[in-house]
Amino acid sequence: MTAADPIVRLEEVRRTYRMGDTELHALAGVSLDFFPGEYIAIMGPSGCGKSTLLNLLGCLDQPSSGRYLLGGEDVSLLEDDALSQIRGARLGFIFQSYNLIQQLTVVENIEVPLFYQGVPEHKCREASIQLAEKVGLGQRLYHRPNELSGGQQQRVGIARALVNDPLVILADEPTGNLDSHSGTEILRMMDDLHAQGKTIIMVTHDPAIGKHAQRLVRLRDGVVESDERR
Repeated sequence: MTAADPIVRLEEVRRTYRMGDTELHALAGVSLDFFPGEYIAIMGPSGCGKSTLLNLLGCLDQPSSGRYLLGGEDVSLLEDDALSQIRGARLGFIFQSYNLIQQLTVVENIEVPLFYQGVPEHKCREASIQLAEKVGLGQRLYHRPNELSGGQQQRVGIARALVNDPLVILADEPTGNLDSHSGTEILRMMDDLHAQGKTIIMVTHDPAIGKHAQRLVRLRDGVVESDERR
């Protein structure tokens, strides 16, 4: 794989759900290439397939047909254990609801992806402290999520997404639970990550947030309605 190759390639990806005798075509043939260093916003009306697409990109689900190549590797037909390894090693997730473990401290939450990869404890701690400091939480290392503001919790989420140096960062409505000030700070951090060369794929319903991306993919009825670069 070279810098000119797509980091993500979707080839006629379909995802169909069966509800009794009814078939729901959540994705109806999506083909897209995303390249290293791109900042992509995926938008569209409710029910258009955004969440289904994000789940597939995050190896949380598999296509009913078609192919998904991540870093040049076809992950479409991998078993659950292999998909779990891919998620831990190649992907970073930023969630609307933060998805922090309430019993763990800031630094312990950041460490989680490395822990599941079997990284030695001292290396986990060193990397996690560095990232906590990078996102402005150096004075909060041993606080728990319920002692943090929403913006601070999302900063933990961003640090956790970065700790495994992922190929792709996947963000699901990353400012959806934040006030406008905290949301602006988080978007500024994501702009900085893009400027550092990180590949970001973000799902959002908000056009103002979508404007932060350099590429906007709109879905409708499970297909790509438009794909615009800025």
